[in-house]
Amino acid sequence: MSNKVIVSCAVTGSINVPSQSPYLPITPEQIIENCLGAAEAGASSMHVHVRDPQTGEPTMNLDLFKEVCQEVQSKSDVVINITTGGAPTMTPEERMVGVKKFRPELASINMGSFNFGLFPVMDKLTEYKFDWEEDYLERSKDNIFKNTFYDQERIFKIMEDNGTKPEMECYDVGHLYNTAYWADKGVIKPPFWLQLIFGIMGAIQPSVANLVHMKNTADILFGKDYIWSTLAAGRFEYNLCTTGVIMGGHARVGMEDNLYLGKGRLAKNNAEMVEKMVQIIRLLDHEPNTPRETREMLKLKGKENAGF
Repeated sequence: MSNKVIVSCAVTGSINVPSQSPYLPITPEQIIENCLGAAEAGASSMHVHVRDPQTGEPTMNLDLFKEVCQEVQSKSDVVINITTGGAPTMTPEERMVGVKKFRPELASINMGSFNFGLFPVMDKLTEYKFDWEEDYLERSKDNIFKNTFYDQERIFKIMEDNGTKPEMECYDVGHLYNTAYWADKGVIKPPFWLQLIFGIMGAIQPSVANLVHMKNTADILFGKDYIWSTLAAGRFEYNLCTTGVIMGGHARVGMEDNLYLGKGRLAKNNAEMVEKMVQIIRLLDHEPNTPRETREMLKLKGKENAGF
């Protein structure tokens, strides 16, 4: 299966604000539609956040998660990956609730604390659709996205208790070493599923050199015991994901990470973004994984064992 690629889709996230794009999914209906469209286009894993349907503000409302995940699970075979990242403004306690409640097959976990700067977006916006957006972006100048070893220990325990595979979100080289600490302690089990993240203000930036450095560091720390994917924010998404696939990795795309399908061209939905990545993968003589193949590759428990 070396020519098989996991395409993950992050449908809405918490980074972008509604004023940046009229196409950003906000309501449960929009998020469901985008999940199903992305799955049909070739994504085998769906990274799920939810938003207040009235304002688009990120939330960890469990009723909204239940509505989205139940509908997506009933209408597709895609792997559902619930966030424990929530939003940079949320406490770790707020962000843990989805995994504890729904026991998903897969869930994200952030592997270190860092400055998470969203404020550069303000230079590109002249007006805001909702009152909360400007303050949300401005506050990120003085925000530390808290993911301490204590927080990670608690989240890993919740995942272990509920049979949930952790997707380790690594925004910088030190986060790989944090992951290795938990691997050495036996807290996490191989195959380790790593998301190598580039382009967030306050963390490692997108370049081929940085991707090679992160990959080489992971090779030293984990040998053959890990599987990895590239996530590049903004305009670097497809370039760096393509490089990652060529290097033997997998790819994540979607409107959490990037709102554009090409230069000056807003994506109208997540399916378009997945379709573009799948086209690139096939041009490289690779094929996107089916959900079944992704479950086998990552050793997941199966959707029938989730609690939606």
